[in-house]
Amino acid sequence: MIATKFGHHFQRNFERTRHWSANEVLQQLNASLKSLKTDYIDLYQAHSPGDDEFDNDQLWTMLDKQVQAGKIRHLGLSLKTNDNIFQTTKASDLNIRAIQVVYNRLDRVPEEKVFPSAEEQNLGVLARVPLASGYLSGKYKPGASFTANDVRSRHNEEETTKLLKQVEEIQKTEVPKGVPMASWALAWCLENPAVTTVIPGCKTPEQVALNAKAAELL
Repeated sequence: MIATKFGHHFQRNFERTRHWSANEVLQQLNASLKSLKTDYIDLYQAHSPGDDEFDNDQLWTMLDKQVQAGKIRHLGLSLKTNDNIFQTTKASDLNIRAIQVVYNRLDRVPEEKVFPSAEEQNLGVLARVPLASGYLSGKYKPGASFTANDVRSRHNEEETTKLLKQVEEIQKTEVPKGVPMASWALAWCLENPAVTTVIPGCKTPEQVALNAKAAELL
């Protein structure tokens, strides 16, 4: 299955430009098909649009035509904020079949409004950042520091310390002994009936295998 996104162009680390007109997105789609060496994309997702960028009839009309032409099998939406009910409730009307949202043990906001709406519309839900930017991996303790090219170096230091203290408590009181915290954190997300799948990051084959073990905990 091939899934990719549209709407942004990365210039360098932490720097990107936004491209949301119907014509620009069509160019992005054709470029992705060429780069991926495929005739179609299974899930083509709007990458964190603002409400003004999202609310664009020309854009969604063009994308629907690409679905009809067979270049896209399903449209998706990656929410910019995990409480954006405005975009979520309009998903089915725009032929969007799946949403992507930040969801993890430290951030449960989607449970309030987004998940109920997704279930009502029978949308697939992809939980991104399920390890809370790695904090729920169990590798980091309060006071941990990160290099300048790490996105976590841009997080508020006081808030990071607070989160890591919370992680310590979760590890003590919620994670079964002998179970890797990362696997537990992924399984925790998957246990929510609204969640279809999770999107964990991985840098090594060992991390891929560890992530896969989360399914065994369900």
